Amino acid sequence: MISEKTPMTSRERVRASLNHKQPDRVPIDFGGTAVTGMHVTCVAALRDLYGLAKGPVKVVDPYQMLGLIEDDLQEALGIDVQGVTPPETMFGFRNENWKPWRLANGLEVLVAGDFQTTTTAGGDTLVYPKGDRSVPPSGRMPQGGMFFDSIIRQGPIDEARLDPRDNLEEFGPTSDRDLDYFRREVKRAASTGRAVVATFGGLAFGDIALVPAPFLKNPGGIRDIEEWYISTLTRQDYVRAVFEKQAEMAVSNLEKIYAAVGDDVDAVFICGTDFGTQQSTFLSVESFRSLYRPYYRTVNGWIHKHTPWKTFKHSCGAVAALMDPFIESGFDIINPVQCSAKGMDPVRLKKDFGDKLVFWGGGIETQSTLAFGSPADVRAEVLSRCEAFSLDGGFIFDAVHNVQAGTRVENIAAMFQAVREFNGQK
Repeated sequence: MISEKTPMTSRERVRASLNHKQPDRVPIDFGGTAVTGMHVTCVAALRDLYGLAKGPVKVVDPYQMLGLIEDDLQEALGIDVQGVTPPETMFGFRNENWKPWRLANGLEVLVAGDFQTTTTAGGDTLVYPKGDRSVPPSGRMPQGGMFFDSIIRQGPIDEARLDPRDNLEEFGPTSDRDLDYFRREVKRAASTGRAVVATFGGLAFGDIALVPAPFLKNPGGIRDIEEWYISTLTRQDYVRAVFEKQAEMAVSNLEKIYAAVGDDVDAVFICGTDFGTQQSTFLSVESFRSLYRPYYRTVNGWIHKHTPWKTFKHSCGAVAALMDPFIESGFDIINPVQCSAKGMDPVRLKKDFGDKLVFWGGGIETQSTLAFGSPADVRAEVLSRCEAFSLDGGFIFDAVHNVQAGTRVENIAAMFQAVREFNGQK
């Protein structure tokens, strides 16, 4: 258990941990990124539990149906991180002109004005890129479902016509409008006194959530996830051509973004490309170093040379074998730290990599304990994980990926109470 010290601010607490120094208590993030959030139903349930103002919760990530954790709930939960999201959602529209929408369980939420849907004869909900119902839908929520899956919109591949530029359509120069957005949103986030984690977009190489391009009306190139994975083995020249141009554009954009937002950002989300299954990595260490590491080094190297930002890497699964390559690639932070996967023992991870990597997550398993355990089970796992990860900083408490719909609110509350207990708080 961490002993009482002179209280730090949230930003000081997170910065200490990011720099592998012992903070006054374990810092907490929920809602800072698209992989550290909560389903909108969970956010609504927590607001009710804590007796906060009534009203529908905003869906800030319609792809995963993540809810906005507003300032009053952040205060109640003791959250130390403020997120800056991209200007457009995964379906290519901005979160503005809010309107009501009802989930399958009857909960009324707020969605963006360009969140445009239709319902199939079988009861599935279809959503449209950029809110344009004149083009094919890009997302599907099955009847009774609580989030969307991408719809693959790719015809048969003609090898003779494959052009890497078709997989680069989404990677263009950051517009003046978006620079103004980032400048404004980073300033707002910093004014909260919390640490700022920002997602600027355009930095992920081969993220399978982005490959289908649900934000584009008519995406070209290789957009089928299975075909993309095959391409990382059989069309490596094509993939490298995409990554090369993407990295070049990323650095150009980062120069403009840093000029706009400056040092108020503490960590920047680089990518969510997953490299692990429950049992193993799905590529060799050598393949990672050959195909991905050069481009991560380009982006992370520029950031470390020109900014004080820490770089955030998300990868689910059994990725212990890739920790050293992640470090070689210039990553400072690893998330979600899926301790239930093979080889991902928290004590071992901290011992072997805790001086080089910040573990952002790993606090509790969302696939098992948080969703299906008892509050006592939740407490025990949280205390154990905090004990394993917190020594000498380098730990930001969060669950292993987003808290999913159907998770009992008493378990979520028990999770936060256990962190407070570990921190010596009432």
